[in-house]
Amino acid sequence: MSATARSEVGVDALELFVEVLSGSEDAAGDVFYDRLCEAVCRLAHMRRALIFRYDSARRRVRAAGAHGLNLEQFAGAHVTVESAPIAAQALREDRVIEVEGDMTGQFPAEYADVFPEPVRLVCAPMAAPGRFLGVIFADRLLTQPPLDDAERHLLWTLGKAAALASVARTVATQGEKARQLEQRIDLARDIHEGVIQRLFGISMALDGEGDLPAAARERCATEIQEALSDLRTAIQRPLGRAPRATQTTFVAEVERLARVHPDLGVQLEAGDEGDVPASLEPLAQSVLAEAVRNAHKHANPRRVSVRVGRHDGAFVLEVANDGVTGSRHRAGMGLRLAALEALQSGGVVEFGTREPGTWQVRLVVPVES
Repeated sequence: MSATARSEVGVDALELFVEVLSGSEDAAGDVFYDRLCEAVCRLAHMRRALIFRYDSARRRVRAAGAHGLNLEQFAGAHVTVESAPIAAQALREDRVIEVEGDMTGQFPAEYADVFPEPVRLVCAPMAAPGRFLGVIFADRLLTQPPLDDAERHLLWTLGKAAALASVARTVATQGEKARQLEQRIDLARDIHEGVIQRLFGISMALDGEGDLPAAARERCATEIQEALSDLRTAIQRPLGRAPRATQTTFVAEVERLARVHPDLGVQLEAGDEGDVPASLEPLAQSVLAEAVRNAHKHANPRRVSVRVGRHDGAFVLEVANDGVTGSRHRAGMGLRLAALEALQSGGVVEFGTREPGTWQVRLVVPVES
């Protein structure tokens, strides 16, 4: 393939990428990846396409977009480079890999029915320098010809463009986190200067010997009222990150965690899908993920029980694990950040030892009847 032809293909891919991206500006979720899959099929003459990418929020690889396939059937997929060797090779060698015939062994066994007949399967890497972000799978029937150089280069270029989009989203998220951290630092400084110093002065006055004169008592009362007012104003600010919208449900997330961590014995012991308000799905899933991660990191549990329900006009989530032995169990930073998320919804997250050897995380959020 000549340099001129490669340049033309690259320009076509870039124009397509801009078209797909601009058409997804007002779309929710991962519609961009659905449209990118559609574009892959249209330009590279593929029958179906599917994108898997690494989701940093969930810390796992998930199906992000599809064309010609039902994306929901891959919602619970646990895909790794070990279960999809063609993806490992494409990422490792940074090139488009094509295999033909029976797809047994190239894809996780539970999705064998996706390829009921021999096909030509291609995998394009979504990679940036030093980072593996995902892959694009696409297929065509054996009756159609294999990829030519132009189609191969087009798929490789689209993979790079999709990787660029993922990196751009990550950079935007990091910028948002930096702004939130700055807000928290400002909040801590304001509370220290406006509240703690006032209370320190009052404590010094009250700690003195002898009776407190009436004027001094009145001054202390005024200072306390002002300190409370400053504190009330401060805590009305957003205290933490807002939970990100998810593409799954709480019950589905429990089932996924049970598959990912079979050694932990994750099980939903009480409650069902309807017990989790739609508006609290992101928060509930965030607290659940942090609780399970905390149990996996700080304990050796054989059982992680999950319970959801309503009590006295509030939504209640409880996650308890056994296996707390030896040194004192500690809450990770993730749980502390989850507690800040709960405050945004008017709720609280409590965590600690419930009984010897057992640790519990409890989320309580008032809900409207």
